[in-house]
Amino acid sequence: MSEADSGDAALLDTKLLRLLDLLYTTRSVTRAAERLGQSQPTVSIWLARLRKQLSDPLFVRTPEGMQPTPRTDALIGTVREVLEGLRRMSESQSRFDPATAQREFRIFMTDASHITLLPRLFSHVRALAPQVRLEAATIDARMVPALQAGEGDLALGFVPGLEAGFYQQTLYGQDWICLCNARHPRIGKTFTLKNYVAEAHIGIVSGTGHQLLDGALKRLGIERRVLLELPGFLGLSAILSTNDLVATLPRHIGETLARAAGLRVLPCPLAIPSFTVKQYWHARYHHDAGNQWLRGICTALFFEKDRPRTGPH
Repeated sequence: MSEADSGDAALLDTKLLRLLDLLYTTRSVTRAAERLGQSQPTVSIWLARLRKQLSDPLFVRTPEGMQPTPRTDALIGTVREVLEGLRRMSESQSRFDPATAQREFRIFMTDASHITLLPRLFSHVRALAPQVRLEAATIDARMVPALQAGEGDLALGFVPGLEAGFYQQTLYGQDWICLCNARHPRIGKTFTLKNYVAEAHIGIVSGTGHQLLDGALKRLGIERRVLLELPGFLGLSAILSTNDLVATLPRHIGETLARAAGLRVLPCPLAIPSFTVKQYWHARYHHDAGNQWLRGICTALFFEKDRPRTGPH
């Protein structure tokens, strides 16, 4: 197939579109050449190419300068729309101005993160970006497709096994502690594994942390006497404050609840695997200015020390 038969043969070079626009504006080959940074003979060659390709003189030399033909008058609007579109395409990543932004960010979080991370995160975002809205969403099966589709911006927590295409950054590590009433009638200065097995417990039955705890109990052959099961941490501190149960939970959420309710923090006598709380985002939005800003806020607030960012997988 020859070039004349190809559909691409009718496409105009960008520099020819710019020439047409400048000639229409300046009415001068000389001034158009200056703005293009080209010699006048080169611009004359380009104009001849335009005339041949569009089968029209396009501009006619007169005492008042190069005057457009009716064909050029009809084309100039489209030419300028095309050039403006190309300029927008070539612009660098748009900036995110937190002071004026009115964007909403949807963040997938565990209920523990609602207690430990969300208050600080919202206060910081509110101070820097007063018109930005945050939505805290539950980490569940809908999280991955939402992050892939741009219906969510970030996930915070411990989410092992994310599919390919996600970046992740470790924020801080988590080990385990136990909580009890500050006036617990049987727990003294020490808290051993024997004490742990002898006491009655509250069980938190959701989340990946629960799976780590259950796995450790099974490996050690320990059966706790669980008298109350909760789907999350809501109400846990109030319950511990009014009875003699013991709760086993990650350190960050445990210490936060202990400070708020005056609970006693005990070393956990079980060998439970530690884990890391991370922020996750999809590779499609890695260069999104708003997403980058939000990730930077989380890093500034919660990052413990230098750790490499990994991904996408």
